[in-house]
Amino acid sequence: MTYLVAGLGNIGDEYASTRHNMVFMVLDAWAQASNTVFTVGRYGSTAEVSFKGRKFVLLKPSTYMNLSGKAVNYYLQTLKIPRENLMVVVDDLALPFGTIRMRKRGSAGGHNGLKSIDYCLASDDYARLRIGIGSGFREGGQIDYVLGELLLEEKRALPELLERAVSAIKCFGTEGIDRAMTRYNHSSSPSSESSTKKEE
Repeated sequence: MTYLVAGLGNIGDEYASTRHNMVFMVLDAWAQASNTVFTVGRYGSTAEVSFKGRKFVLLKPSTYMNLSGKAVNYYLQTLKIPRENLMVVVDDLALPFGTIRMRKRGSAGGHNGLKSIDYCLASDDYARLRIGIGSGFREGGQIDYVLGELLLEEKRALPELLERAVSAIKCFGTEGIDRAMTRYNHSSSPSSESSTKKEE
């Protein structure tokens, strides 16, 4: 069974270590841990990883954010992956840094990438994982914040966050969305992550 994991971020070296690129960091960490690399293709770069008999195609769209749906729809159609096997990963200012939240479906919430996917799929009925980047900025400072470098304490917390996000997506593919939501939506510490690993 094949799953498409589409991470929405900004291409370009200048964005590589910014908060707005946390999602690409998740996919890069998964690919690196699986000893695979991304290859450039139409509308984005992809890498394939396997886990417990499932194949996960990791997609980093190279389109502008507001055209993300074109890339997601292209790979769903080309690889013949059903929409229920799609997981879209986005960053979220409304969640504290280090928090992850998985949902079965939902509104775009003003996110241009999700709006584009909703439009191209003619549906908002697909799973999504939100990665919290916090909102530690003054009024009018949102752009500088999301495009800014991580703070030292955030960098220290990053490896555990990336690992937990990858584990949540693996759980989505192997155990289903309901189980993944139950296990990971309230998991935000290394201790809770280690306890879930013992169950696997």
